[in-house]
Amino acid sequence: MTVKLYAMTCGRLTGRLKDMIEGEEGTAQLPIPSYLIEHPKGRAVFDTGMHPDCRIDPARRLGEKVARIFGFEGYGSTDDVKSKLEAIDRDPGKVDFIVNSHLHFDHAGGNEFLPNATVVVQKREWQAAQDPETAAKVGFYKADFDHGHPVKQVEGEHDLFGDGSVVTVPTYGHTPGHQSLKVRTEKGEIVLTGDACYFCRTLRERRLPRFVYDRAAMLASLDRLEALEKGGAKLVFGHDPEFWKDVPQAPVPLF
Repeated sequence: MTVKLYAMTCGRLTGRLKDMIEGEEGTAQLPIPSYLIEHPKGRAVFDTGMHPDCRIDPARRLGEKVARIFGFEGYGSTDDVKSKLEAIDRDPGKVDFIVNSHLHFDHAGGNEFLPNATVVVQKREWQAAQDPETAAKVGFYKADFDHGHPVKQVEGEHDLFGDGSVVTVPTYGHTPGHQSLKVRTEKGEIVLTGDACYFCRTLRERRLPRFVYDRAAMLASLDRLEALEKGGAKLVFGHDPEFWKDVPQAPVPLF
């Protein structure tokens, strides 16, 4: 059995480093990752990037505050997940699962373009998104994830295909129910960290982002990711511009 894993950079956001890692200044072009996993039993996408409305009118889509924080000039007309999949001859309508690391706009904004998928999300993340007060605090927008998909709410680790090759890893803290994803390929185990670990330096130096739902939980999640790395897994960091310079893009398999 062979599992194939592909990375797709779905544009870039200009972000303030002080929001991404403690003690830094300036800005960075932050890659927006999405990943395609092809398994003999089906096809999954881990995170779906941003909605195309973000390139047209981000203030209307996300509100003035978010539109002022980020720059969207790096989000081009073919950077949405639908276009990325079609560019490698994959039908967005034939994706079986969307595994959202969490429900922020740059990770769930493309969900609607995979119309026949079941969304796999941590139960605590989904419940937080349904509560208006928590959703507003954390920065969830129903326009990103409220499209009538079947939703599988999981708790902790979940074996997507039942053979241990694609398994969710709870990495709470960035949001109430953030999850990463372990993928076992012929080249070894790869862990897609999502926003549990923005940068390599986040892990090495334990310097967290400015806005964190639960700092203690996020630090514990970094410990878990570090343990996986020490056990031989290759970590893929969420928005690290330096790391992503060397990440092969679909249709070339990841690592």
